[in-house]
Amino acid sequence: MDIQWKSILGHEKIIQRLQRLGQEGRMPHALLFCGSEGIGKRRIALSLAAMLLCEAVPEAAPCGHCASCEALQAGIHPDFYQVEPESKGKAAKTIKIEQIRELQTRIAWTPKLSKQRVILMDQVELMNEAAANSLLKTIEEPPGSMVFILVTSTPSALLDTIRSRCMRVEFGMLSLDALEQALPAHGIPAAQAPVLASLSDGSLGRALQLYADGGLELRADAAALLDELHQLDMGGVWKRSRALSELPREKLLDWCMYLSMMLRDILVLYSGGTRLYHQDLADSMAKLLGQLPENRVFRMLALLRQLQKRLVSNANVRLLMESFLIQLIDMK
Repeated sequence: MDIQWKSILGHEKIIQRLQRLGQEGRMPHALLFCGSEGIGKRRIALSLAAMLLCEAVPEAAPCGHCASCEALQAGIHPDFYQVEPESKGKAAKTIKIEQIRELQTRIAWTPKLSKQRVILMDQVELMNEAAANSLLKTIEEPPGSMVFILVTSTPSALLDTIRSRCMRVEFGMLSLDALEQALPAHGIPAAQAPVLASLSDGSLGRALQLYADGGLELRADAAALLDELHQLDMGGVWKRSRALSELPREKLLDWCMYLSMMLRDILVLYSGGTRLYHQDLADSMAKLLGQLPENRVFRMLALLRQLQKRLVSNANVRLLMESFLIQLIDMK
C-alpha cells in the first residue's frame, strides 16, 4: 500500500488543503470525498489516513517508516478501519446495518497505536437505510477522537443529514496530459495512452479498466460497423449479431457506449467542432459525413438508446442485435 502524497496523480490543491488542515490541527471529524469513479478519491483518503495516524510531526506526515505507517502499509493498523459494500450470492453489493454495528463496536475501543482512529468508508452511496441512520448517530456523537472519511461517486444518494455533517471535498477530472504521462507507468503501451486518456473522462481507474477489459478492441469493432454500414447485407447482419450476442452483457453495453461516442463525434464534426472523444479517428469519421446525414445520425442515436435500455432486461440478446442492425441498414 503506497501512502505517500508524492505518488498521487493530480489533485494538488486538494492535497495541499488537507495537509494544511492537518498541520494546523483543524481537521474536521467527518469528510465527504465526492467525484467520478477512478479519479483517485480513495487513494487520497488512504494518504490522509496515514497522515492522521503517523507518529511524525504533521509537516512530515506520513513519514512512511514509523510503527504506525508500517502497520498501515501492512494492512494491520489497529486504529484504522475500512467499510466497503458486501454481497452474498447474486445479491447486489450494499453496506448493511451489521457492518455499521461492527464498526461501532470497534471504534469504542481505546486507540492502541495512534492518538486517534480513522474510518474509511468507500462507496457509501450503497448503504441501506438502516445502515445510513445508524452511521448518522455515530457521526453525530463519535466516541473519542476519530476522523470519518466517506468516499462516494453519488453524493445525492446519501441522507441530507449525513452530508450536512461532513466537510465536502469535490474532486475534478484529471487532465489529458496527466493521464497520458501516467498510463505507461501502469503498463499501458505509450502508443495507446493518448487514446485511453481521451476515452476515460479524466479517470485513471477507468482508463486502466478499459485497457484490461479489451476496450480498444470493442471500439475498433464499433468503428468497423460504421465503416461498412453502407454495404452491410443480411449475411453480414447475421454474422455480426451472432458475434455481438456472444459477448457478456457488460461488454456489449461498452460496445454500445463506443458506438454512441462515435455518433456523437460525427455530430460534433457536422457542427464544425473539433473536441472529439475519438480524436485519433477524426479522419475516418469525417469520411462518414457523406454516408451518414445528420438527421440519420440522430435517429441512430435514438435507436441505440433503446437498445441499451433493453439490454439491461432479460430480453434475448441475439434477437435484439439482429433487430438493431436490420433497422440500422434500413434507415435512410
